[in-house]
Amino acid sequence: MSVPGPTSPDGALAGPPHGLGPGEPTPGLSDTSPDEGLLEDLTVEDKAVEQLAEGLLSHYLPDLQRSKQALQELTQNQVVLLDTLEQEISKFKECHSMLDINALFTEAKHYHAKLVNIRKEMLMLHEKTSKLKRAQVGGTASRGRSRSPSEQGAWCGAQFEDPEMMT
Repeated sequence: MSVPGPTSPDGALAGPPHGLGPGEPTPGLSDTSPDEGLLEDLTVEDKAVEQLAEGLLSHYLPDLQRSKQALQELTQNQVVLLDTLEQEISKFKECHSMLDINALFTEAKHYHAKLVNIRKEMLMLHEKTSKLKRAQVGGTASRGRSRSPSEQGAWCGAQFEDPEMMT
C-alpha cells in the first residue's frame, strides 16, 4: 500500500501525491461541481412547484400591490398638480395682460394731458392774435388807413376765427 504524499503534523496532505506535477489533476476528482449531478437526478413534482410559486407570490404580492396603489396615487396627484399649475400659469398671463392694459391707460392719460396742454396753448395764441388784430384795426383806423380790410384779416389766418372748432 502506498501513501499518497507526505503529511503535515496535523494529518493533512502537505503537497501533491508522488509523481504528479503542480498543474496535473488529482486522480479520482472530477472537474464538475458537486451539485451538477443532482439537478439531473432530482425529480420535481408539479404540486411542489405550484406550492413554491404560491408561496413566492404570497410573499411578494402584497408589497407589489401596495407599490402599485402608491404609484397610482402619485400619478393622480401629478395630474392634479399639472392642472393647478396650468391654472396658475393662466392667472399669471392674465396679470401680465392687465399690467399691459394699465400701461396703455397710463400712456393714454399722458397723451391726453399733452393734448389738453396743446389745446390751451392754441386758445391762448388765438386770443393773442385776436387782441393784436383788434389793436391793429383800432390803431390803423385812428392813424388813417394804410391797409385795406382784406389785407388785415388775411395775415392772422381763418382757422382761429371760431373757438368752437378747437374742441
